[in-house]
Amino acid sequence: MQRAIGNRQGAIGNRQPAIRNLGIAHCPLALAFPLLAFLLLSSNPSAAAQTQPANPAVVFAQAQRALTAGDYPAAERGFRRVLELDPRSAAAHVNLGVTYLRWGKIDPAIQSFQAALKLAPKMAGIDLNLGLAYYRKDDFATAIPYFGRVLEADPSSVQAHYLQGMCHFMIDQYEPAVAALEPIAAQEQDDLDYLFVLGICYGKLKREDDSARTFSQMVKAGGDTPHLHLLLGKAYLDLYEHQKAQVELEAAAAGDPKLPYLHFNLGVLYQRLGKLDRAGEEFDKEMVITPSEPWSYENRATIWLDQGDYDKAIALFQKVLSLNPKMPLSLAGIGRAYMHESKPADAIPYLKRAVEIQPDSANFHYQLGQAYLKLRQTDEAKAEFAEASKLQAEVRQGQEEKISGKLPPPASPQP
Repeated sequence: MQRAIGNRQGAIGNRQPAIRNLGIAHCPLALAFPLLAFLLLSSNPSAAAQTQPANPAVVFAQAQRALTAGDYPAAERGFRRVLELDPRSAAAHVNLGVTYLRWGKIDPAIQSFQAALKLAPKMAGIDLNLGLAYYRKDDFATAIPYFGRVLEADPSSVQAHYLQGMCHFMIDQYEPAVAALEPIAAQEQDDLDYLFVLGICYGKLKREDDSARTFSQMVKAGGDTPHLHLLLGKAYLDLYEHQKAQVELEAAAAGDPKLPYLHFNLGVLYQRLGKLDRAGEEFDKEMVITPSEPWSYENRATIWLDQGDYDKAIALFQKVLSLNPKMPLSLAGIGRAYMHESKPADAIPYLKRAVEIQPDSANFHYQLGQAYLKLRQTDEAKAEFAEASKLQAEVRQGQEEKISGKLPPPASPQP
């Protein structure tokens, strides 16, 4: 199974962890599992041909050839034509979904797979493709039940175990991630991405022996290569084992200083250690190597912001938003910079967008409240401060429950 290495965004300083797309640094993961193609399920193609201007089986075959050749516009037209001739063809819906998924059009793919599932709820492969579509949309929680349905029908499905485990990992559900990934350990002992994720999960669960064993297997499988050292460095970085992370990342740098995402991870390390100038140098290097990725720009801008160079910070945050307009930390960063410059009216639009994208951030609500307060918009300020307090209380309650367990409900009064 071909797999591409992607990324996982870790916490920087006092910023909340934001897990996105597994792997060694901040780039999207694409799990390139083969997508499923199906034969036409027309109840009576010959009868349809007598009343329709074209034979759906012929059109289907043409569309299938276009899909195989990567001509997605032609494949889309073909499968849509099949559905005009045979609206109940679940196979046409599935293949249309496959077309969209390979084309990168995730929402239309989901709509097509859902239509196929409604027509043929027991057709093999639809749940797997739906799960993969939601995975690629970063909607990991929604994807998990679809992989669960696959495993109910076929408990031996390596793909479903792998993807379900990755989804749990993405949303910090380490125990279910391990439960999904461990059954396929025998098949995945040479897969570095698998070992990387499983080792981190063990580490997060304080299963140090299992984590060490898994990382040792990574070394055995990957050999003494810069790429392997980068993976191990990123794994230790995720576990906040900074000394081990530094050893591995510097070994990777000695072997290949132009390795993508290496300098980003070194920047994260030095940023956590409070070596901001050194971190900034690493992010500058990464921007040259991976200029289309927003993460190094964002972290470099955060350093400029913390060091009081607000013009440089705003310029880099704007660069981030030109690459991805839905980056809440960059939006809030611009808001913070404008607040430092005593420009609350300029800050508010950016802070509002940050809150819209990440409404569960107490910090964003608090900053927006401060901006409203500066403009004497007291009602709006009170509302934002109240929401920030509510979110902070929820976080504290969650932390207390992790430490001491959830308290039982109060007893009902006795008659």
